[in-house]
Amino acid sequence: MTVACVIPARYASTRYPGKPLAMLRGATGEARSLIERSWRAAQGVAGLDAVYVATDDERIAEAARGFGADVLMTSSVARNGTERCAEALEILGDVEMVVNLQGDAPLTPHWFLEELVAGLRADSQAALATPILRCDGETLSALKADRAAGRVGGTTAVADSKRRALYFSKEVVPFTSEDYAPEADTPVFHHVGVYAYRPWALRAYPHWSIGPLETLEGLEQLRFLEAGHPVLCVEVEARGSKFWELNNPEDIPRIEAMMAEMGTV
Repeated sequence: MTVACVIPARYASTRYPGKPLAMLRGATGEARSLIERSWRAAQGVAGLDAVYVATDDERIAEAARGFGADVLMTSSVARNGTERCAEALEILGDVEMVVNLQGDAPLTPHWFLEELVAGLRADSQAALATPILRCDGETLSALKADRAAGRVGGTTAVADSKRRALYFSKEVVPFTSEDYAPEADTPVFHHVGVYAYRPWALRAYPHWSIGPLETLEGLEQLRFLEAGHPVLCVEVEARGSKFWELNNPEDIPRIEAMMAEMGTV
């Protein structure tokens, strides 16, 4: 096995308990669970040798097996998706890399993951890679609206000239006071919650201390930065596709509208 895709899923989410089993209606009106839609998204990615759902909850495991997924049972002590992927790696053994497709990102286009894998292969110095997507005015407005309403929504990313991550935040960074047309490019990048890890980094991750930035932001990828390990940001393009993650119940109508617009069944 060369590239294993792991979809970490837990039932006891702090902000949205039971989120992986939340139902989303596609363009035809058929409802499928969030975890199934994320698994189906992974099935369309070229270059993945296997796709697994990793969970500690039998309800999620039963649902996943029901739609045909291979399941890896992990412990309840994993504090985030990366730690769950590290447990999955111990079960899988030797692989070239592990791709973490978050179980709340059913709209992730296949080329995001394909370009992510290619990016990490091309950069031998990076411990992991993650996609970033330049926000248009419409997306930036939605991110700002979430924050204004007190909702913890999408994550933004700031990188240097070599696309090494400088910071990730639940706030909208960098600050801009400009108004942008809905389809205009902005200087803000939406972080796509997908990762490709080198095995050594993934194995080491659970043993690093949780730093103050990870604690404040609640963002697992900050542990790599706080431990001094470079994170490669791979810029991807939407190519006309819509992208949004399911962070709160209020995101369901937005994602369903996007699936209807794109014809996603």
